[in-house]
Amino acid sequence: MNYLRHFGLREPPFGITPDTSYFFPCRATQEAFNTLIVAVTNGEGFIKITGEVGTGKTLLCRKFLGTLDPTWISAYVPNPSFEPRTLYLALAEELGILVSATLDQHQLLKAITRTLLDLARQRKRVVLCMDESQAMSLETLEALRLLTNLETEKRKLMQVVLFGQPELDRKLAKESIRQLRQRISFQHDLHGLDEEEVGAYFSHRLRVAGYTGPQLLTAAARRALYRGSRGVPRLVNILAHKALLLVYGEGGWSVEPRHLRAARVDTPAAVQPRGWWPWSRALVRTAK
Repeated sequence: MNYLRHFGLREPPFGITPDTSYFFPCRATQEAFNTLIVAVTNGEGFIKITGEVGTGKTLLCRKFLGTLDPTWISAYVPNPSFEPRTLYLALAEELGILVSATLDQHQLLKAITRTLLDLARQRKRVVLCMDESQAMSLETLEALRLLTNLETEKRKLMQVVLFGQPELDRKLAKESIRQLRQRISFQHDLHGLDEEEVGAYFSHRLRVAGYTGPQLLTAAARRALYRGSRGVPRLVNILAHKALLLVYGEGGWSVEPRHLRAARVDTPAAVQPRGWWPWSRALVRTAK
């Protein structure tokens, strides 16, 4: 790919898939990561991490799971928008429990309980991470709470981390789910990057991708990147990628505000610049 050769890159630096090798410990993300480590170490039942779309919840989840040592058994459910029985089936599969698909919800819960007790006897600890938790029904959230009733005299048999968008908080505020809400002992709200962090994030991802040249982002372009993305990492990635395509198309080596202006116009989710150029979208697409 000519784009990569031009900048001396091994791979595209601004992909939007959650790759833990690009994990950037900005203030908000590091605080959330620390919260997770402290909470599971203390054996808390429920932990909640919320954040707007694109703020890095899934990447944080994968980074967290990747740091757990062999004493931990982890289960990951990426999109739990299903009924309680299906949740139990998914958890059983994650824990390696061989169960019949015809078992009812009560039988599934008994099978999971037996396995969790066996793991506790082996001094194993279990953590379940639920991504996109805002999609769970109230009924499924209640079924999840029942799982955390399982405990020895010393600790819970399983800890649960809920990752979700702000809609999760509105769902947990409902009176019918107050028992679960009361069990959330640790929580953190992920925010976007500030302007300085956007510049550091941009440089970090370039370095991970193999870039060894001079600074590509001017101070003015950094401000434009921050304003256009509101500091949301996913939008930073999209805008930075498009801006670099424009720089490459010109044969240049510096990202300037005009490149970010064109990238913002080509990205509906970005904050649009005032007085945008009607030909900007065509400019970006030509560079692609």
